[in-house]
Amino acid sequence: MIRLLIADDHPVVRDGLRGLFAGDREFEVVGEAGDGAEAVRLTEQLQPDVVLMDLRMPGTDGVTAIRELAARGSSSRVLVLTTYDTDSHVLPAIEAGASGYLLKDAPRDDLLRAVRATARGEAVLAPSVAALLMSRVRGSEAATAGAPPANAADAVASTGPLSQREVEVLQLVASGATNREAAAKLFITEATVKSHLLNIYAKLGVSDRAAAVSEAFHRGLLQPQRRPPQG
Repeated sequence: MIRLLIADDHPVVRDGLRGLFAGDREFEVVGEAGDGAEAVRLTEQLQPDVVLMDLRMPGTDGVTAIRELAARGSSSRVLVLTTYDTDSHVLPAIEAGASGYLLKDAPRDDLLRAVRATARGEAVLAPSVAALLMSRVRGSEAATAGAPPANAADAVASTGPLSQREVEVLQLVASGATNREAAAKLFITEATVKSHLLNIYAKLGVSDRAAAVSEAFHRGLLQPQRRPPQG
């Protein structure tokens, strides 16, 4: 059973989420918090597997709470659940230590899958969030190099400390693929994907998938994939 803590300042939202998870025996909502400070306190007290964290809350906001939990060495993973998908919200949350970022308009099944993936230690990024990260990298490249590499659509500019296979795994993770999906696309086993991820974490000095993706984009190890021309 996956134990959940819901952190949101709107009682109606908390009630709705509790009701959603109450219909599935795989989940148990062990607590609710109305602000970030309460979320930190209850997380330490209840030790949930996953914290569903809103970002904009009175007093201590979600990003501050995520950062505080990381500083305290909390083993609970944080899945941001919010209505905001701008870079001013996404990047601070991921950098603070969030394991994933989902929007509140996500379908029920997507939310359940995201919570399961987060509990397993996998990164979860809403499609618009993944696109935003890639767009930010594209803009950074244009500012520093004048233009993106000619073959940015196909691979990375430089693998740096990562092997080519590790980059391929991380590129799939950045696009939202699970370990199983990445394994299928690369024709390797799921265990091999996990092994590659552990190596990636060690090389990049991070502890989870979301942080690995963020750090790889930051270092320029991943490049946005260029869409093929239409028509």
